[in-house]
Amino acid sequence: MACKSIITIGREFGSGGKEIGMKLADSLGIKCYDKELLDRAAKDSGICQELFENHDEKPTNSFLYSLVMDTYSMGYSSAAFSDMPINHKVFLAQFNAIKDIAKEGPCVIVGRCADYALADFPDCINVFIHASMENKINRIAAKYDLTNAKAKDLIIKTDKKRASYYNYFSSKKWGEATGYHLCVDSGFLGVDGTVEELLSFIKIKESRS
Repeated sequence: MACKSIITIGREFGSGGKEIGMKLADSLGIKCYDKELLDRAAKDSGICQELFENHDEKPTNSFLYSLVMDTYSMGYSSAAFSDMPINHKVFLAQFNAIKDIAKEGPCVIVGRCADYALADFPDCINVFIHASMENKINRIAAKYDLTNAKAKDLIIKTDKKRASYYNYFSSKKWGEATGYHLCVDSGFLGVDGTVEELLSFIKIKESRS
């Protein structure tokens, strides 16, 4: 099917969100941006890529979001941008990269507050992928060769960071159903079943637009 939408995917750690995003993009014949988004933001902003990786979806202790929004239209060469702490610069550069990527056409963007960054884009479909703790533990333990206890600890810590990052930078609550167009339990449907569910949803949405 020819896709006209930008699909953003929020996801719990261990829910298979990245794999689902990649398979969905492949089915639609469009690009999927996950870590690739960091490459784009680093290239466009001139900020060292390592800094993006170090700050990726991690909460910050002192971020004045209004400052970022005021600075957004000024560009990277502005005095305000030059004076910003590095974590502020990283978020702003990522925010800009998400918007620029979306302007290029249909795509899938995984994580990084993409749904919030693209709130003004009419062709966005915002999805959240979740799963039971048991399913997530099984996936992460197998993927990283961890005990169930260590896998659970990693899941809890990673999701806590993602939630803190999202809740701090956006006006919504991470994982809350009312903030998304569709929430899917990938543990119940499986990765391929979730992709099929998303394809059906996109088809219905686009047929009505």
